[in-house]
Amino acid sequence: MSASVGLVVPAFRPDVDRLAAYVRSLDAELAPEAIRIELDDADERVVAALADLPATVNVSPYRRGKGAAVTAGFEALETDVLGFVDADGSTAPGEFADVLAAIEAGADVAVGSRRHPDSTITSHQTFARRFLGDGFAWLARRMLDADLYDYQCGAKAITAESWEAVRQHLYEPGFAWDVELVAMAGALELDVAEVPLTWEDKPGSTVSPVRTSLRLARALVSSRHRAKQIRNSRVHNAIAATREDPTALVDKHD
Repeated sequence: MSASVGLVVPAFRPDVDRLAAYVRSLDAELAPEAIRIELDDADERVVAALADLPATVNVSPYRRGKGAAVTAGFEALETDVLGFVDADGSTAPGEFADVLAAIEAGADVAVGSRRHPDSTITSHQTFARRFLGDGFAWLARRMLDADLYDYQCGAKAITAESWEAVRQHLYEPGFAWDVELVAMAGALELDVAEVPLTWEDKPGSTVSPVRTSLRLARALVSSRHRAKQIRNSRVHNAIAATREDPTALVDKHD
């Protein structure tokens, strides 16, 4: 790409060997301007094992959550395009190149998709995770402005200009941040492109399907409410006036 690219890899208790190999492959195949590993609650051995990678490792002494970690990484980057991928390596570097290509083609936000009809899944999630994920995607399509097949895939990119537009509207510190980002982008009428991927589910997820689904459902309702505010809904503005304003992630400090 002609534009400079910065990548963030949020990680909590990662498989160190897998993460190291993944970061090296991202660097070799995509040649980004910068890679940042946002590492939560890691001991010194993990930090030492990642020290020689072609990446900046930023360590938080506690678990911030995926959304807070990616936000911190994006705020630290000074590139034209900001992207993130999950630390388990489910999205191969070559597949993420397609996400970046959608930005280069003119999209404001590019969202990798496991559920797009043209996607290829080489290793499936458990039935429970698949069922809950499909149900959530169905519901999100009916509640949000952005009409996608997949809102949660850990492979997204956004232009720096578009990040400036959405950053003050993001509040979710955990996995619901993915949904919130897309919801706010849609409400702000940014061009959101969905990119089908060849995707491989990796074992060892730290996410509880049921607990995370409940959190996602709450976040979906909250995101829809704030999206309506952005669009100047009288009803949702009136509701917001009765509540205390939350603090955006970018305004929180460690």
